[in-house]
Amino acid sequence: MERTALVTGASSGIGRATAAALAAKGYRVLGTSRKPETRPGSPVELLPLDLGDDASIEALAARVGPVDVLVNNAGESQSGPFEELPADALRRLFQVNVLGAVRLTQLLLPGMRERGWGRVVMVGSMLASFPLAYRSSYVATKAALKGFSDGARHEYSPFGVWFTTVEPGSINTGISERRTKYTSQSSPHRADFERMLSALDRNEAAGTPADRVAATIVKAIGAARPKALYAVGSNASLVFPLRRLLPGTLVEKATHRRHDLRR
Repeated sequence: MERTALVTGASSGIGRATAAALAAKGYRVLGTSRKPETRPGSPVELLPLDLGDDASIEALAARVGPVDVLVNNAGESQSGPFEELPADALRRLFQVNVLGAVRLTQLLLPGMRERGWGRVVMVGSMLASFPLAYRSSYVATKAALKGFSDGARHEYSPFGVWFTTVEPGSINTGISERRTKYTSQSSPHRADFERMLSALDRNEAAGTPADRVAATIVKAIGAARPKALYAVGSNASLVFPLRRLLPGTLVEKATHRRHDLRR
């Protein structure tokens, strides 16, 4: 039986790679983009979606029909010292990264539950497990997605619908070019902030390819009982076990040293 997968943010990066990987596995794949342009011959149909607009989310859910797999990948990146993050920018980030994804999931879940099969993948970030200074707002959105996923999987697994979170580490997708940054010229944090950003860009430029993340997402979707969490990139297979063994202060220091923050 052909299953339908919906991948948000499918015009680039992890979303594009995931949509292509699912199409290669025989799924009917629908992707979303704010400005969709379906390429001739592409197995993925791109549809418009603005996660900052509830009407856009509801229009998409009404248009796509029954969906078996939802990959909540679309989102925005943000950096800045905690006290300098504008309130309107914070509200937009949570709307796009969290509330929009939650609303879309709510609209598609009843069909999955009624059919007795479904998969919901939240594309998070390893920063939710290893928080980093000057990334607090982004960390918070990804931690919130994981929280929704962890709680909902216990509600829906009895119906054959499994939630899972995939946390990529540093991924080479070009997202550093689209990251919004907030700080002032006179900020007491400016030197550390710019040092962290340079390290972040360096790590992402040398990061894991999007195709590897896509393969992890497809693996989770295909599992009979998907795990709550999959992590990929940035030595995930090593650092997650170490996190359970080492004192929290050492893990915190190691995370910040990797980003040239040594205090």
